[in-house]
Parts: sequence; structure tokens; C-alpha cells
Amino acid sequence: MNYLTMNEKNVKPLVHDMNILLAAYTVYYQKLRSFHWNVLGKNFFDLHTKFEELYTDARVKIDAIAERVLTLRYHPISTYKEYLSLSPIEEVSPFISDTQMVNSILKDHGILLSLMKTIIDKADTANDEGTIDMIGGYISELEKISWMLDAWNMDTKDQLKTSEFEILS
Repeated sequence: MNYLTMNEKNVKPLVHDMNILLAAYTVYYQKLRSFHWNVLGKNFFDLHTKFEELYTDARVKIDAIAERVLTLRYHPISTYKEYLSLSPIEEVSPFISDTQMVNSILKDHGILLSLMKTIIDKADTANDEGTIDMIGGYISELEKISWMLDAWNMDTKDQLKTSEFEILS
């Protein structure tokens, strides 16, 4: 039974990119677990907790992405060999500073956001509202988390841009 009203020609490239996102999220997930286990220093308590929060969220998204591929009537990739070969996110040593860990995660967020924006475009071409809705929510969440990690990374003297309408005192 074909419950989808999508053109197969447009779904196949979408599924390909969904599998790349699945691979990227899987490598990202393991990197977060590694950072969670190995973070040291004065920021230990904050980052240990934040890394756990992020990898727990990534685990949920990995399952949802794989299930979306299944919904589109394809098998998701599911081996570490495939994940490592397809993922644009790379493994890094866990023996780096807390700041380097956060910078690595922010770099990964840029990769994930780029992949998700490509998927939105392909899902639009395929008339796949379910994927657009799911990935759109992920983009919003990841942008917010990225802003927070970037703020953590800033010096307290740093300032954000102000609008031209803001009254400066």
C-alpha cells in the first residue's frame, strides 16, 4: 500500500540526505558522550550536565530521523561503518579543553544546520510536509542551543549588536 502521495523521483534524493543527517547525528551523539565523560576543569559541572542534555536530545533525534526514513518507505543506514563513511562530522580526541569541546560542538551545529536546510529544500520539492515540519523544529532548537553555547564562549565584556531603534544610554 502506498500511503504517500510523493513522486519517487523526488523522494530518493531526500532519503539519501536524511541518511547523511542520520550519520552526522550519530557521530555527533558519540562525540557528546565522549565529551561528557572526559570534560575537566572549572566548567565541569555545567558542561558535564549540558553534554548529557545534548546527547540525550541527539539520541531521540537519531531515532526520529531513522523512523522518518522508514516512513518514506526506505531502510535507514544502521552500521557504524556507514555512519563514519557518510558523516561530514568527524570524530575528535576527547582530551581537549572545555572551550575546544564547545567550539567543536558549535562547528558540528553548523554542519547539522546546513544538512537540515538542504533536507528542507528537498522535502519541499518532494511535497513532504512531514519531513519539513520535523526538520524545521530541529533547526529552531539547534539554533537556540548554538546561541547559548556561543554565549557561554563569549567574554563578559562582549556585546551583541543593537538595533538602530534601540535607545542607547
